[in-house]
Amino acid sequence: MNRSQWYALTVVAIGELFVMSLWFSASAVAPQLAVEWGLTLSQAAWLTTVVQLGFVGGALASAALTLSDVVPPRYLLAGSSLVGAAATVVLGTVVESPAVALSLRFLTGVALAGVYPPGMKLVAGWFREGRGFAIGTLIGALTVGSALPHLLRAVGGIDRPRLVLLGAATLATVGGLLVLRVRPGPYQSPAAPFDPAAVRRILRDPPTLLANTGYFGHMWELYAVWTWLPVFLTLAFDASSHPQATPEAAALTAFGAIAIGGVGALVAGRAADIWGRTTVTAVSMVGSGLASLLAGLVFGASPLVVVPFVLGWGFAIVADSAQFSAAVSELADPSYLGTALTLQTAFGFLLTVVSIQLTPVVADLVGWQWAFAPLAVGPAIGTFAMLRLRRHPDAAKLAGGRG
Repeated sequence: MNRSQWYALTVVAIGELFVMSLWFSASAVAPQLAVEWGLTLSQAAWLTTVVQLGFVGGALASAALTLSDVVPPRYLLAGSSLVGAAATVVLGTVVESPAVALSLRFLTGVALAGVYPPGMKLVAGWFREGRGFAIGTLIGALTVGSALPHLLRAVGGIDRPRLVLLGAATLATVGGLLVLRVRPGPYQSPAAPFDPAAVRRILRDPPTLLANTGYFGHMWELYAVWTWLPVFLTLAFDASSHPQATPEAAALTAFGAIAIGGVGALVAGRAADIWGRTTVTAVSMVGSGLASLLAGLVFGASPLVVVPFVLGWGFAIVADSAQFSAAVSELADPSYLGTALTLQTAFGFLLTVVSIQLTPVVADLVGWQWAFAPLAVGPAIGTFAMLRLRRHPDAAKLAGGRG
């Protein structure tokens, strides 16, 4: 990579790392907000679910208007970041009602739809070779950013939810403004005309559909685990007699389990450029799916057992994420790449609404130790789709012909 590529990738990655702290800012303090507002855990889950719904609504509107291909991505990303930060500031300062809080979290999700896909398009515009690593770096940054609220909570926000919310809003403001320093790359397509038919073409393309199906299987598991892992860890540590199984340790472990996915995305990005996107995504989904099935075996065990298990799970569950987007960036019409990526994320996040809400229902039936087992269905379907894509003729477009 040359100096300009390094600069663009570094600035966009840091910017998105900060902005994505908005995503789980309320989820990280949901137990405290639930007590304050008299909510059950299932009701508190809507603090995350409405973000997903807002993201889906914003992404579908953006795709229908081909917004990511009409508006320069750095401007769309910066403006959306400021909207999400403002909504979180209001939530952290004046809101005392769960109804208003849910409305603000929905608006935050809409805003994040203008952050995630445009960021990927902006990075893709700087890379042709090594695109898997570049997008992997970006997804790694997004992953660490999603974990930041848990770190804020662990280092001073255990009983101070408003502080966590305001901290995330401050980071998002800085991140959005930072991305304005990145100009479009040499491989970024010029602004495309508004074309509603582009959506229909993208949805009907068989190899793109297979890549998207892999992504959907991945997303079925990912956000349900990210949302409920802090609860799982808190209860698992409560069930342990180990002296280090404390609430602070549970919060730090949740941060580590999510944040380590950033390393997974980097490693998998480099591996996919060498061995192929379909191979790396399939291996990653097999690993994370097995962890969902086996998580109950470590429930209540010593942190010396639980922590390595969830760190390995966190590494595998995100490792494949960027490669689905990289695959679409290589398969879709370059003129409407932003729209293709936005559609992919929109439908993927729509699925997360179901799995997030399903998990506590399963927990009520079989206990939290086995609540994640049904999530393994997603990686199984995703693995099958990516193996099918590897046999498709258009797999030659992936990772420089490596599939």
